[in-house]
Amino acid sequence: MGKKNKPSLSLSHFVGVVVFSLCFVPKSVLGVKQELRFGKNGEFKILQVADMHFAEGKTTPCLDVFPKQMPSCSDINTTSFVERMIQAEKPDFIVFTGDNIFGFDAIDAAKSLNAAFRPAIASNIPWAAVLGNHDQESTLSREGVMKHVVGLKNTLSQVNPAEAHIIDGFGNYNLEIGGVRGSCFENKSALNLYFLDSGDYSTVPAIRGYGWIKPSQQLWFQRTSAKLQRAYMRQPEKQKGPAPGLVYFHIPLPEFASFDSSNFTGVRQEGISSASVNSGFFTTMVEAGDVKAVFTGHDHLNDFCGELTGIQLCYAGGFGYHAYGKAGWSRRARVVVASLEKTGKGSWGDVKSIKTWKRLDDVNLTAIDRQVLWSKSLAGVHRKKQVGDHE
Repeated sequence: MGKKNKPSLSLSHFVGVVVFSLCFVPKSVLGVKQELRFGKNGEFKILQVADMHFAEGKTTPCLDVFPKQMPSCSDINTTSFVERMIQAEKPDFIVFTGDNIFGFDAIDAAKSLNAAFRPAIASNIPWAAVLGNHDQESTLSREGVMKHVVGLKNTLSQVNPAEAHIIDGFGNYNLEIGGVRGSCFENKSALNLYFLDSGDYSTVPAIRGYGWIKPSQQLWFQRTSAKLQRAYMRQPEKQKGPAPGLVYFHIPLPEFASFDSSNFTGVRQEGISSASVNSGFFTTMVEAGDVKAVFTGHDHLNDFCGELTGIQLCYAGGFGYHAYGKAGWSRRARVVVASLEKTGKGSWGDVKSIKTWKRLDDVNLTAIDRQVLWSKSLAGVHRKKQVGDHE
C-alpha cells in the first residue's frame, strides 16, 4: 500500500478554528448555570407584574372599580389578566415585583401564593419574584414566603445569594441573560438582572414609614456588579463597557420624586411612597455604572418612567383587582424588551437597545407609552457630549 498523504488544511479551516477559539468562553466564567438567554431573534422580553394583592380567589372582592363591575369582579380578574398578558406578549421571563398577595385577607399564605403564581407556573415560562410590604401579613413570615416561592415550579427566585453570609431581607439575588446560542456571546451574560428586598416597614423606632435597601444589600450589589463587569470586559470578546443591568424591587426610591409631567413618560396620580430616609442606593447604582433602569411597584396609580443621572426610574402601575386603584383607570402591566445588535457576520452581538411599553386590561390589551429606555448609540453620544463639556 502506498504512503497516505496527510490531509491538507484549508484557510477556511484555520479561520473556523480562530473564530471558535475567540468565541468560546467556558461556562464557569458566568459563575452560575445559564438559565436564561436571548432568543434567535436577538430579543429578550420581560413581563413585569406589580401588586397583584391576591387573597382568596373568587370570594375576594375587587377594589375601586365601577359599581356595575362589582358583582362579577374578584381575584379571578387578576388571574385572567396575567393569562391574557402571557398569551399576548409571549414573554421570555416574568417578574413579580411584590405585594403578590395581600396578607391580611389571605387565610393561608401558601395557598394564596400558589394561586397567585399559577398562570406563570402553568405557562412554563421562567419567572421570579421579590417581596412587597404586604406579602408577610398572613400565615408566613417574609423568610417563609420567600422559601415557599423558591420551591414553586419554573421559578428562578432565590431566598438569598449563597456567597452573602450576612445580608438583610429575603429575595436578594441576580440572574444572567446569556447571548444567542451559537454566537460569540453564548456564554457571556449580555444582560444582568438584579432583585432586592426593599423591606416592609421601618424597624428603627425613631424612623417611621416604609423599609429601605440596607448597606449589606448594597454591598452585595456592588460586589456582584463588579464581578459581572470584570467577566464581561475580559477576553474573549472583550467589551469596552459593562453589560446593561436592570434592577427590580417593590418600594420606590426617594429619587422617584425628582420628576414632573415635563420629564417623564406616563402618569403620576399619587405621592411617592418611599422610605422616609434615603439609604443611598440610587447613588450606589450610579457609581456601579451598569444599571440602565429600575422597576418598582407599590404606588398603584403611578406608571411613569423618568431618567435621572443615566438611570430610568420606572413604575409598572397597579395590576391586581384586590389592590386600590381608580375606577375607570385600567389595571396595567409593563413590558421590557432588550434587543441585541446584529454583527457584520450575520450573528448577534451585545445589547443595542432597551425598550418598554405598558398594556391595559381592556378589551384589546391596548399598548401605551412606547419608549426607548436606553440605547447604545445614544449612550455613546451622551459620553462624547460629557467629554466635550469638560474640554
